[in-house]
Amino acid sequence: MEELKTTMEGATTIKTKKVKAFGTQAATAPLGQMNITRREVLPHDVEMDILYCGICHSDLHQIKDDFGGTMFPIVPGHEIVGKVTSIGNHVTKFKVGDFAAVGCIVDSCGRCEYCETDLEQFCDEGVTFSFNSIDRYLGGATLGGFSKTYVCNENYVLKMPQFENLAAAAPLLCAGITVYSPLKHWQAGPGKKVGILGIGGLGHVAIKIAKAMGAEVVVFTTSQSKVDDAKRLGADEAVLSSDAEQMSKYARSLHFIIDTVSAKHDVNAYLNLLRHDGTVVLVGLPPQPLEVGAFNVVVGRRSLAGSNIGGIHETQEMLEFCAKHNITADIELINIQEVNDAFQRLEKGGVKYRFVIDMASL
Repeated sequence: MEELKTTMEGATTIKTKKVKAFGTQAATAPLGQMNITRREVLPHDVEMDILYCGICHSDLHQIKDDFGGTMFPIVPGHEIVGKVTSIGNHVTKFKVGDFAAVGCIVDSCGRCEYCETDLEQFCDEGVTFSFNSIDRYLGGATLGGFSKTYVCNENYVLKMPQFENLAAAAPLLCAGITVYSPLKHWQAGPGKKVGILGIGGLGHVAIKIAKAMGAEVVVFTTSQSKVDDAKRLGADEAVLSSDAEQMSKYARSLHFIIDTVSAKHDVNAYLNLLRHDGTVVLVGLPPQPLEVGAFNVVVGRRSLAGSNIGGIHETQEMLEFCAKHNITADIELINIQEVNDAFQRLEKGGVKYRFVIDMASL
């Protein structure tokens, strides 16, 4: 079904069509099938049929409005892998039939100092995310990858390398870049001892990438079963963080730690494991503030920092790095009708380690 819709600026009209999706009308309501509006391709647009979409912990936060500001109805999903079905007449980077992907970022101003240096995630005018951002074309909110199709400007679409398991590569679009970016920025590699706090959707990918970069990897987890699994994932050492004696062995020994935990926790225990000038980097998103003791950062000139995804260029670099080193996520492939149960399990930590939806089931 096609219709005409006026853009926010009112300067032109854009043809649109209805497509099937899965979303929710309220924070207290389950996800269900709905029809949403997508724009027809503009001259620089790429349209893809979505093959797979990963489920991220931030999807859970958004549909529950944990951070405030969720625009309902919401269609989550920003780990999108698809096949190109249509392109605008000015598109040069893709052709029909290509495998392509869309991650977190689908638009930015394109002219500020950050956009011009491949750091679109820091765009001065505000980056547009693949869902729950203001849609600069149609107004309202952007709607994510729990849907049949996605339309995006080619400058924000990624070329998907030839992964053997395309579904297992979908979580790299968020989980992969979320850990790759700080590992690269804080120079993980030979001679560096890197801590990974938490073995979940982010942490298990971080282990694989850090090892591929050549770092020595120490994992910290509250779960004995995950201590046992850490070596399979490639960790050099694994520590049960509730065991004070085990923790004490790592005091002042780590160059930096990636903290992937999305619940409130005591970050001071990990600051004390850092060498001088070491850094704990937050990539998890606890809804509550974390308390930091002054002496835990003053002693040793330690830092508490944060990192949040990467730009389009770095995301493409990450995909190619992971393809080269055969890195994908450990996934459980589900159909769309199982998504509400999947979110309940995700909230309880009941997945090893990432859900991916086979969108053919929609």
